[in-house]
Amino acid sequence: MDFFYLLRGAIIVVDYRLFGVMKENCRQEKSIFKQVAGYKNMHLYQKSEVLVLLTDVFCRRFLPPYGDRTVDQMTQAARSGKQNIVEGSEAAMTSTETEVKLVNVGRASFQELREDYEDYLKKHGLPLWDKSHPRFDNMLAFCRTRNEYADYRHLAETLGAEEFCNMAVTLCHITDKMCSTYLKYLEQEFITKGGIKERMHAARTGYREEQDRRLRELEEENRRLRAENEELRRRLERQV
Repeated sequence: MDFFYLLRGAIIVVDYRLFGVMKENCRQEKSIFKQVAGYKNMHLYQKSEVLVLLTDVFCRRFLPPYGDRTVDQMTQAARSGKQNIVEGSEAAMTSTETEVKLVNVGRASFQELREDYEDYLKKHGLPLWDKSHPRFDNMLAFCRTRNEYADYRHLAETLGAEEFCNMAVTLCHITDKMCSTYLKYLEQEFITKGGIKERMHAARTGYREEQDRRLRELEEENRRLRAENEELRRRLERQV
């Protein structure tokens, strides 16, 4: 009776260790999903949100409330730019390709919005500031370093049309550059790390390699336990 109990005990030990390995592998398994930061922490998203809110104020202050399709065009372009940044970030977990497409659509929307602000300046005979303008450098420095709408709220309600449009155009240029830089980063990341298919393959390959290694360890442990049990059996037979 003791002999069979010892054998069963040895087998049970092996089984429990196998379950422990399975649980450990589940904990250590690499995720196939891309690790992404929350989009609200991205300066690109924050700038795009500023543009949406500024455009709403611009349309309210400087465009007629009815009968002008420009209002819808500008508000839709601004919102499209922001929403595609959001959707691209959300899709990034499983598809770099989708993220790239959506960010690029967002970039095109901001370019369209910039054109609307520039068209307003042309239509009303107002200058588009360049580097030679005495206020250009200060405006550029301000727009580069301010990512929250709270920094723009007072200006949005007090600037004239010329200053407002040039500020918005500058923000559109900055956002466009940020989109371009981010797309280049995504391209390089895809080249070096691949997409979800590569992550799935790497995760599966790593899991199987780890399983094979632990299985070899268990087989070796099982052989050792069998040898110990055989030695116990022989001792019991000699005692009898």
